[in-house]
Amino acid sequence: MALLFHATSLTLFLLALFYKWFALDDRYAVFLYEHLGATPFDAVTTSRYLMAGLVACGAAMFLYLTLNFALARRVANYRASAWTRVWAASALPLGSGIVWITTTQNAPTLPLPLALACALVTLVGLALALLPGALAAENPRALAWLALDGFGLIPTLTVVRGIEMVERGLSIGAPMLYALALGSIVFGAVWLLGTSAVRARRRVATPSALAIVIAGMCWSYLALPLAHYLFATPANFKYITAFTNFFAENLAPQAIILVVAFLLALGASR
Repeated sequence: MALLFHATSLTLFLLALFYKWFALDDRYAVFLYEHLGATPFDAVTTSRYLMAGLVACGAAMFLYLTLNFALARRVANYRASAWTRVWAASALPLGSGIVWITTTQNAPTLPLPLALACALVTLVGLALALLPGALAAENPRALAWLALDGFGLIPTLTVVRGIEMVERGLSIGAPMLYALALGSIVFGAVWLLGTSAVRARRRVATPSALAIVIAGMCWSYLALPLAHYLFATPANFKYITAFTNFFAENLAPQAIILVVAFLLALGASR
């Protein structure tokens, strides 16, 4: 029953958000059509369609954490379902629903390849959103510690990408961009060193490097895009942020960023 409840709740919640943004709301506001000359299918606007999935999954993550925490304390012998089972039960109806909404509702409708990309990004985001759910039910203290560790990786995961802008002639200049990137990595190292020291003093178990990186990704790629949508946009003009505000434009720099984050987490876990 718990599996069916969670899968159904999350699927309906995410589809409701997609229906709101793609079918009910003003597309010119949500995806900033005509902003700085943007068109419905240019690179920046297309990235906003993809980011909608991560913003929605950020909200789903907090919903899922809250449900698991509350049910574990109100239902006798409650055990959170494995995240893989919840994801598998949600994947087909969620993916199909996103494709249907984005290809049939409002105007302009999305072409099928872009609709499938939106569904794929959302399903990847949902996997991230589900991962901490069991800890919220079984060991919220460990979840709080893990969230604290992951918080230190936010600058590495979101600021280092700035080195891609070196060749664009920005006014702040290459030295400042490199300094920001290096400072972000140093901040992550110092933060994780500090949390590791406090863990050791309090005899709190250290999580794996992978768990720390996933916590950082949940902060950087789910929680922050959601926070941007909720708090960094006008109350009467909510819009979805662009992909490049949180990710590198190219695959190689993004892969390097993830490797650096993993190395920092590995150092902390050791």
